[in-house]
Amino acid sequence: MSFDTTAANRKAGRFEDRDELWLFGYGSLIYKAGFDYIERQPATITGWQRRFWQGSHDHRGTPDVPGRVATLVEAPGAICIGMAYRITPAVFGHLDHREKNGYLRFATEMRFADGRRDEGLVYIATADNEAWLGDASIDAIAGQIAVSHGPSGPNRDYLLNLAEALRALDADDAHVFAIEARLREIEAEHGR
Repeated sequence: MSFDTTAANRKAGRFEDRDELWLFGYGSLIYKAGFDYIERQPATITGWQRRFWQGSHDHRGTPDVPGRVATLVEAPGAICIGMAYRITPAVFGHLDHREKNGYLRFATEMRFADGRRDEGLVYIATADNEAWLGDASIDAIAGQIAVSHGPSGPNRDYLLNLAEALRALDADDAHVFAIEARLREIEAEHGR
């Protein structure tokens, strides 16, 4: 149950004619790049909010027990903080593989702390991909994260590392922090 978007992203070819560009990360890319980059710095994008609505069948879960990972959903006026990386198109192969379970490349404008703006790309999993799980209660999302484990490790680590990275950015993300709090309650209830 994996929707491999690698080919679709390669066909899109957006930004491949540039020597370098910005990539906006809002999930694990905030705390774990795993690729060469020229520069990195906090940035924001407008009109999007982070949500644990995407299934992970290949990294933080399995086809039988998918994990839940972050994607972005449109939210007029919302500001999403993340980490921007200045990269070369040479890393697209790595990124397209890493984000292959339903994520597509989109262009976005980023704003940096000094007020500068620049266009770059972001990987977003939309509701029309096969790995989409969609909205659920905080309790259901945390419960699913608590039991999911995949080749990249426990789903809980993804959530906890993201929450810690967001605090380091002084970000206020009620969705992520509510799931984190409920996960810790679940783990305490089960003596973990």
